[in-house]
Amino acid sequence: MSAPRPVLRFSKMHGIGNDFVVLDCRHAAFTLDASQIRALGDRHTGVGFDQLLTVEPSRDPASAFYYGIWNADGSPSGQCGNGVRCVAAWLHRAGALALDETVRIESPSGPVAVRLLAADRVAVDMGEPDFAPAASHFDDGPAELVIDAGEPLAFEVVSMGNPHAVVTVERLDDPRLANWGPALTASPRFAHGVNAGFVQAIDRGRLRLRVHERGAGWTLACGTGACAAVATLRGRGLVDEQVRVELPGGELQIDWPGAGHTLWMTGPAAFAFEGAWTGTD
Repeated sequence: MSAPRPVLRFSKMHGIGNDFVVLDCRHAAFTLDASQIRALGDRHTGVGFDQLLTVEPSRDPASAFYYGIWNADGSPSGQCGNGVRCVAAWLHRAGALALDETVRIESPSGPVAVRLLAADRVAVDMGEPDFAPAASHFDDGPAELVIDAGEPLAFEVVSMGNPHAVVTVERLDDPRLANWGPALTASPRFAHGVNAGFVQAIDRGRLRLRVHERGAGWTLACGTGACAAVATLRGRGLVDEQVRVELPGGELQIDWPGAGHTLWMTGPAAFAFEGAWTGTD
């Protein structure tokens, strides 16, 4: 008789539809490899998620905890705006973060400050947007890409701890987005891929956004993508300091005074269910 499969206990969470499996690795090391992450992330035979998040002891003594991020294809990620809000809500539920408390949490791309406004609402200091091409591992050529022999698609490059290419469009129901998103995400001009965001400006305080994420595909929401969209349009003087960003899964508030200041993202975090998975061998 074969030995019983090990049980992996998890929390399923989401931030306006951007969904996660959260693992408690505060007392036991994270040991899943890329193939096991893909199996867990399979929406038919596993649990399913856009990203896997681990809550771990901090590597930095100035931070309270560390969180790791893996995409559904098993690849690592540097930052996740919706994910860090879920981590903060998870820590509150675990008794490790109090309401109205602000703490530093370390991510793969560096620390962020989180402030728990309510059990299900979190504000995050996402740092200052970085428009340097090198920060997004972009080749520093013209910021445009020819797709399907069409007209060059212009975009703006910005890093929010992970790389983003932001395209301003007239309408989000443009059928060309179905090709533009995957093509831009996989462009070899970005050494490690890129998150492709398509933004429609409604007015100076409101945007609509769709994001095709590297390693995950089209997603209901992308927190860093919302930050990147506001940063690029704010840099061009097209939006105000406080902006509501409407994504397919819900709405985020982004506050950014401009260059020289950090950007804050505020939005909800929700628990879906707790579970145990036995497919880790």
